[in-house]
Amino acid sequence: MNPASPAGPPLKGRRAVVTGASRGLGRAIAAPQIGAPVRMIYVEMDKPWPLINPEIVDIGTDDFEVWDDCFSFPNLLVRVSRAYRIRVRYQDFKGEWHEEDLEGDRAELLQHEIDHLDGVLAVDRPHGLDPFCLREEWHRLYGPSRRYGHPEPRDESYVSPISESL
Repeated sequence: MNPASPAGPPLKGRRAVVTGASRGLGRAIAAPQIGAPVRMIYVEMDKPWPLINPEIVDIGTDDFEVWDDCFSFPNLLVRVSRAYRIRVRYQDFKGEWHEEDLEGDRAELLQHEIDHLDGVLAVDRPHGLDPFCLREEWHRLYGPSRRYGHPEPRDESYVSPISESL
């Protein structure tokens, strides 16, 4: 998709993603979650951040466990393992390419949303023993302070040399 061309991303798709995110649908939303057939993510954290054609181009050497939740299954949390640091490449609405290094909750969020663009949900990535928990039970057993685990070195070594600079 060429975001600078009149054909993409469709204005209707852009508007749907931005409107969906601004209506309290969490920290971010991927276009396919609201029926927009474009590779676009809209993040609403410190400031609005649309990412078009995002891709993870590098990962760090550590992973961490996360209790992931999603509007696709609002009452369920899933323990997943994510890269603690990533580098993401994306286009803006003008079609210009950018790269950002992210870590922790921001890295996890982008991995989650990019998974949506590829048709993957957190329920497809369960990690560890007993990785599924209803929200009410999760609050009783864990709570928000235990949502993110500590970064730990990855067991397998499939990390590129550039990752050391993250």
